Amino acid sequence: MNFIVENFSSEAAVFILAMLPISELRGAIPLGIGLGIDPWKCYFIAVAGNMIVVPVLLKIFRPLIRFIARTRLLRKTAGKIVEKVDKNAKKVLKYELIGLFLLVAVPLPTTGAWTGCGVASFLKLDYKKSLGFISLGIMAAGLIVMALSFVGFGIVG
Repeated sequence: MNFIVENFSSEAAVFILAMLPISELRGAIPLGIGLGIDPWKCYFIAVAGNMIVVPVLLKIFRPLIRFIARTRLLRKTAGKIVEKVDKNAKKVLKYELIGLFLLVAVPLPTTGAWTGCGVASFLKLDYKKSLGFISLGIMAAGLIVMALSFVGFGIVG
């Protein structure tokens, strides 16, 4: 992360961090606010960064994991990814698209757009509907993270 912050503008760092798995906008928004970016500007940059990968992930997630699982070097990594997705898929399966939205919207560990795309791909949910519900989940998660960041940085309260 230091490489990103040191070598890119604050806005670009937020956008790039939001694109990456694990950090996504859950890490990008607090970083941006901490770097002095206006919170709403930071929200829109992070949401855009997080959303930009979703259409591609929904298309390539399943074939990519299958490819990785066939390589000796990355077989364990693929297994861990599939295990994580499978655990979350069981939660989503009951409620389908609303479950997918909640999986992405609730900013907890092992949730987010990347996991949501994996779950949607493995459950073979409709591409356009998944794209819409994951996007709504990203926007909701961004609002939650921004509100938590306000409290964390003492902006409100």
